[in-house]
Amino acid sequence: MIYLSEVLIQNPQLDSFEDLMDVIREVVKQTNAAHLKIDIKPNYLDTPANWEDRIEGAFSGIHSVFDPKKIITEDDF
Repeated sequence: MIYLSEVLIQNPQLDSFEDLMDVIREVVKQTNAAHLKIDIKPNYLDTPANWEDRIEGAFSGIHSVFDPKKIITEDDF
């Protein structure tokens, strides 16, 4: 099992949520881990509202069928 907090601790050089996504994809390739424990919220300025879904998608290799740029939320108004 991979813990998100461990990924963050082991990669203090990361500056953005997108950098974290790249690292998670690489960790999965290297370790072939079956489970990810999301035990902490990443504290980046660009962390999106759907951060948990995005992390799970990066871990599992599944990407949303929705284009996040086309989804309108109450924050858009």
